[in-house]
Amino acid sequence: MTTILTDIEGTTSSISFVKDVLFPYARAALPGFVREHGHAAEVRRWLDQVAIEISASACQDAVIVETLQGWIDTDRKHTALKALQGMVWAAGYQDGDFTAPLYPDVAPALRQWHAAGHRLAVYSSGSVPAQKLLFAHTDSGDLVSLFSAFFDTEVGGKRDVTSYTTIAAHLQQAPSDILFLSDVVQELDAARDAGLRTVLLDRRNDYPQPRSGDAANGHLRVESFAQINPLQAHTAGIRPITQGESSSV
Repeated sequence: MTTILTDIEGTTSSISFVKDVLFPYARAALPGFVREHGHAAEVRRWLDQVAIEISASACQDAVIVETLQGWIDTDRKHTALKALQGMVWAAGYQDGDFTAPLYPDVAPALRQWHAAGHRLAVYSSGSVPAQKLLFAHTDSGDLVSLFSAFFDTEVGGKRDVTSYTTIAAHLQQAPSDILFLSDVVQELDAARDAGLRTVLLDRRNDYPQPRSGDAANGHLRVESFAQINPLQAHTAGIRPITQGESSSV
């Protein structure tokens, strides 16, 4: 059976949820979180890593927090930031401050694929704990049990070919038996170079201008999980949008 490896932002969930809800929440909550939990070993580990990187190993936590907030503002893909954001978001989910909205086609497809025997996995720039939190608190219920593996940037960058070979090794599966779903063409390029099959999610809410032809760079393009057949490797696996069918998802 195929292993379906999916991205999150722009693929299962709208980019706006991360940028308009999660990022601002983490930015506002970080100072208080660090004041309250900064001495905990797991928190301290990441704070110290940031301090070393900015060449200020003895700097005050307020300076580290300010650096982290700057990274949030620029959407920096940094493992320490992602780990700390995940810890902050945990409180938000648990307190019911928000739930994670999924595109309406996502949960039905995930459940169908899982029931059919396909293995599901996640690869996102957000930390593994943050990924699990998101799928445990979706507007379609707790979906964590559907997934057998979660990967973040500790395996490598999402545009690096070696990241995907590492994931295939962890999954103990041939790369050609893994189908990677993402909204980012450069990520799909790297996955394809590693031998994975790929599908470009072109969500109209996130990408108003369709990315077809050269813009898709040879990757199969869909606007919904409902168009994907995991058993197919080529265009036969994609159900085209029929005339009169809405492409909005």
